[in-house]
Formats: sequence, structure tokens, C-alpha cells
Amino acid sequence: MSALSERLTNLRENKGWSKTYVAKAIGLNSMPTYANYEYGRREPDLETLSKLANLFNVTTDYLLNGSNKEQNESKTADLADDDVIFTYEGKQIPPEDLEYMKRILRGGKA
Repeated sequence: MSALSERLTNLRENKGWSKTYVAKAIGLNSMPTYANYEYGRREPDLETLSKLANLFNVTTDYLLNGSNKEQNESKTADLADDDVIFTYEGKQIPPEDLEYMKRILRGGKA
């Protein structure tokens, strides 16, 4: 079993999807074609690989190499966290501006 086939199997099983569901979702005419990707007997072409990445919400790089799993990985931080350095367009947001943003978010209350 190849690394790609293991990733496909893990992603599908984590979603609770059947091989048939995945095959139909990416436009394959038969489930065995997709099953062969998971068994490591065949590898998807680039177009199919892209469809699989979109379906599983991962990058093609993750499918092929195992890096950068989430396609739309969101980062969050709390404005109340003083240990985080907030930036905008590559420049640090001054502390007084952060305080102003906090006041706005509190509805203008101090």
C-alpha cells in the first residue's frame, strides 16, 4: 500500500464515506477505479487528484507528500491574548490600535 493510498483510505474512513460515494462525488463511472487508488494498484491522474483534494478539503501536496493537510486551514487568535503579536499587511498593529479594536468590539464601552 502506498502513502497516497493510505491517505485516501484514512481520509475516506474519517469522513465515514463509502468508496462508492467518493467515486460518484469525483465523477468516476465505477467504484472499482477509486478502490484501486486505495489498494495502491493504480494512481489517479492530476485532474482526479485535484478532485479528491477538493472533496476531502486537503491539498494535493498533502495527498502526495503528507504535508499541509488542510486546504483552508484557519488560524485564530484572541485579541485578549497579550502573548500574540497581531499584524496587518506584514506590520505589527500598535497596542493602542488593538485597544481601540477591543473597545469597538465591546460596543464602544471602555
